[in-house]
Amino acid sequence: MSIDKEIAIRATGISKVFRISEDSHNTVKHRLFNLFNPPRVKRFEAVKPMDMEVYKGECIGLIGRNGSGKSTLVKVLAGVYPPTSGTVQINGHTLLLNLGVGMSHALTARENIYISASVLGLRIQEIDAIFDTIVDFAELREFVDTKIIFFSSGMVARLGFSIAVHAGADVMFLDEIFAVGDLKFQEKAIKVFESSWISGKTVILVSHSMDVIRKYCGRTAFMRHGELVYFGDTARAVDLYMEDNH
Repeated sequence: MSIDKEIAIRATGISKVFRISEDSHNTVKHRLFNLFNPPRVKRFEAVKPMDMEVYKGECIGLIGRNGSGKSTLVKVLAGVYPPTSGTVQINGHTLLLNLGVGMSHALTARENIYISASVLGLRIQEIDAIFDTIVDFAELREFVDTKIIFFSSGMVARLGFSIAVHAGADVMFLDEIFAVGDLKFQEKAIKVFESSWISGKTVILVSHSMDVIRKYCGRTAFMRHGELVYFGDTARAVDLYMEDNH
């Protein structure tokens, strides 16, 4: 990479540790006889210390088996989870698309569109101008005033993707976006992804589809047991992933 490329994401020494209560007091008897013995707390290192730099306009793949730490890393990078250690610097507005993370399930689709687009820097008049386009692209016209807690995961994903496409996030985290929703919407999402819209956007793409990763990602990160094992050439990362699955 040349040194004149602009950094979109810089993660330095980041890690994420969860503390999980091992509650063995699962009956009334156990609880009565263990009042003074609180449940033990287990330390789980979901993301081990790592550094990562992503350049503006890159599409980066993030792969690994279930439980490897991919989604946790994405949430740390996107600011959903504070890192246990280290720092994350983001250059631009971000949007995380992961079954509606970042949207309020207590609000309607209409309210979420205005809030999410406002977070991305749009003014009310600008949101008014693209509102119908967002709703129609997501195919949610008849549910626009329904709280999204009643939506299916596919409906929430369509809404989030439509907001990102039309409200213009600079840095986007797409967690299995092509695996959610019906075939018609997946085809629509792929068309958008292959259009000029993606030019200049920075994308972190989490997927179990190696065809998708190979097609769109210039560099790819491979994770195993919370550790960033490799970050570089996509073909090499995919080879490591395939070896790990056999």
